[in-house]
Amino acid sequence: MATSHRHDSKDPLILIIPGLNDSGPRHWQTLWEREHADCVRVELGMWDNPHRNTWVNKLNAAIHASNRPVILAAHSLGCHAVGWWNALERPGADSKVLGALLVAPPQVEGPAIDARIAGFAPVVRQRLPFTSILAASQNDPYIPFGQAKKLARIWGSRLVDVGPLGHINADSGIGNWPYGRYLLDRLIAAVIPRPAALVPGRNADHLAARETRLEIGR
Repeated sequence: MATSHRHDSKDPLILIIPGLNDSGPRHWQTLWEREHADCVRVELGMWDNPHRNTWVNKLNAAIHASNRPVILAAHSLGCHAVGWWNALERPGADSKVLGALLVAPPQVEGPAIDARIAGFAPVVRQRLPFTSILAASQNDPYIPFGQAKKLARIWGSRLVDVGPLGHINADSGIGNWPYGRYLLDRLIAAVIPRPAALVPGRNADHLAARETRLEIGR
């Protein structure tokens, strides 16, 4: 059960955006939702056969329902839902969304792609208008690392190489993925600069050594 506490009006709401088949009980997204009162799952529905625009509409409704700033924490196909939300809704400077942690986005284009995922093709080639981090694994079975790097460049995200963690899910054996929460806290600190948002005991150089700023066109 999530820990309850009073939120400051500036504390962001973390919207958890799962991918295909939702996130199971051992998935870090589910564990974050249980452990942190600031994390709320977006019930996108149609988990085993998603409809792109339905997901976008439900994500948009969840964002607008928040009475606080929003940080998106997406996994797998949920990352492409964020991309399409940006393309279709065109959030402006007054958007509640301040940032996004995008974890293990899969390939959605190509002849061998699962038809349920291919429904999110083509890749949205539009830069996200807010700060974002794209965390990619070196041995993700659903996307080569080089393709993940290209997605980060397209979306204007900071790329973080998390090492060989497969699809960065429950099967990766990472539990509640403390490093992912560290990335999330770094993101929050970047968009809402307050010392309390930083995680104590972590070396900031650890992140700096493993992340790469990518620019469109490079």
